[in-house]
Amino acid sequence: MHRRRDRRPDRDLQRAGTPEDLEAVVEPPQPDQPARVAEITTEGDSGPDLVAGRFDAGIDLGEFVQRDMVAVRITGPQRAAIVGSPGYFDEHPRPKVPRDLMAHRCICHRLGASGPVYRWEFEKRGKAVTVSVSGPVIVTDPFFTLRAALDGLGLAYVFEDDAAEQIAKGDLVRVLADWCPPFDGYFLYYPSRRHQPPALQALVGVLRM
Repeated sequence: MHRRRDRRPDRDLQRAGTPEDLEAVVEPPQPDQPARVAEITTEGDSGPDLVAGRFDAGIDLGEFVQRDMVAVRITGPQRAAIVGSPGYFDEHPRPKVPRDLMAHRCICHRLGASGPVYRWEFEKRGKAVTVSVSGPVIVTDPFFTLRAALDGLGLAYVFEDDAAEQIAKGDLVRVLADWCPPFDGYFLYYPSRRHQPPALQALVGVLRM
C-alpha cells in the first residue's frame, strides 16, 4: 500500500499494495472517521521502493519492511492455514509433512499480475521448509483461493483468519497446522520526514493498533 508523491493536494493520498495486503488491514470507512481518510485511494503493487516510486507510505508484512522505515503495527500476528474440502480428503490422504504436498493438487497463488508463483513456506522447531506446489489453478485474488478449496479443486494456503469460519463449520479441513507458526502481522511504513502529509497522519491514526 503506497501513496505516490507529486504536486497534487494531500487529499489525493494514494496507497499501493497487493490485494491481500490491503484486504487484510483496510476496512470501509466508518461514519465517524474523518472525511479526508475516506478520500485516500489505493494502488495495487507488490513491494515497490517507496523513494524510487515516489510513494508516501506502504503496507506489508513485518518481515518485508525495510529497516530504515518508520513502521507502525496495524494488525496482530498472522498465521497460515493449509486447507482442503472434506470431499478432497475423501479421495486423497492428508499430508503429514510439507513435502507430502508434492503429491497433492494445490491452488497456486501468483504474487501480483505478473509476479512469480508463491512457494509455500513452513517452519517447525526452527526448521524452515519451502515447497513449490503445483495444481490445476493459479489465482491472484485470495477470495478465489478460498473458493477453489471449498469447491474441492485442491489444497489452499491461506491466512488462518480468512478460513476460520469455514474450518469451524466443517466446510474445510485443516492440515499441517504444526508447521504453521504465527509470524509478524502487517505494518504501515513510511520514510522518516519532519513533515508528514495530513492525510498520512490521519491514516496512521485510524490504522494504528
